[in-house]
Amino acid sequence: NRRERHIYVANWFFLAFIITVAMLHVVNNLALPVSIWGSKSVQVFAGVQDAMTQWWYGHNAVGFFLTAGFLGMMYYFVPKQAGRPVYSYKLSIIHFWALIFLYIWAGPHHLHYTALPDWAATLGMVFSIILWMPSWGGMINGLMTLEGAWDKIRTDPIIRMFVASLAFYGMSTFEGPMMSIRAVNSLSHYTDWTIGHVHSGALGWNGLITFGALYFLTPRLWGRAQMHSLSAINLHFWLATVGIVLYAGSMWVSGIMEGLMWREVDANGFLVNSFADTVEAKFLMYVVRGLGGVLYLAGGAVMVWNMWMTIRAPQARPVTVALPAE
Repeated sequence: NRRERHIYVANWFFLAFIITVAMLHVVNNLALPVSIWGSKSVQVFAGVQDAMTQWWYGHNAVGFFLTAGFLGMMYYFVPKQAGRPVYSYKLSIIHFWALIFLYIWAGPHHLHYTALPDWAATLGMVFSIILWMPSWGGMINGLMTLEGAWDKIRTDPIIRMFVASLAFYGMSTFEGPMMSIRAVNSLSHYTDWTIGHVHSGALGWNGLITFGALYFLTPRLWGRAQMHSLSAINLHFWLATVGIVLYAGSMWVSGIMEGLMWREVDANGFLVNSFADTVEAKFLMYVVRGLGGVLYLAGGAVMVWNMWMTIRAPQARPVTVALPAE
């Protein structure tokens, strides 16, 4: 029996994430029993319908788990850490409804050049391109929340993590719609470019905002004045950021090279490069990718140490938590 009429926008995103992910799992796993006791069953969808349903599920798992859920975190933690109200509450509502409506249609852009009808793939592509606008609206809303407090980027490593995560969010949500365009997709699909795109979002957007949220929550949950070491947070930031750049950058280079090698034909129209040739050509990029992953993992280890030292510190104080001002 809710008595509070107003629900802060972060909870809107959390609600959409919870409801939609549940719906996705139910529809994606629809099955019919083939025995009287229901011990065996078959999937309702098959063939191209199954592919369409799988990507409706797969892309929206990204949209509502890795985007909507983490946007809920962004709309709470960025204003709290900055000590500022969210830049535009109206923009956050527009961001929510536009994202929720548009994202659900974007899945077919994974199925260009398949048995899926062209109109369905084109529909997914169009909605993906339109999706760029509300995504950047959310990024701008998050960044502009620091209006009047930009100096905190220099002095507060947690704010720096939030700002970097929003930058990666903006980059990933521009790159995704671009890769959904049929002409671009013909080069990028099945290559490491897709891996670079996914990990710039997963490590940059999801990872950095999670780290910032943990740094925000840990001292408050255990009643400490602050994290054990701000220098360690700063070190973690740089390890993670350099790691992401090496990881994603190497995959972008590898993927574009891979796509171009697959396209190369001789005067008779035969492929010049075998699959093994592309694997050999990517070796250096995979070494760089591995180095980036090690740096990112090392940053995570620094965070675990910092959290542990904060938790076991003796100093305590009362804990208070409130919603950001609007």
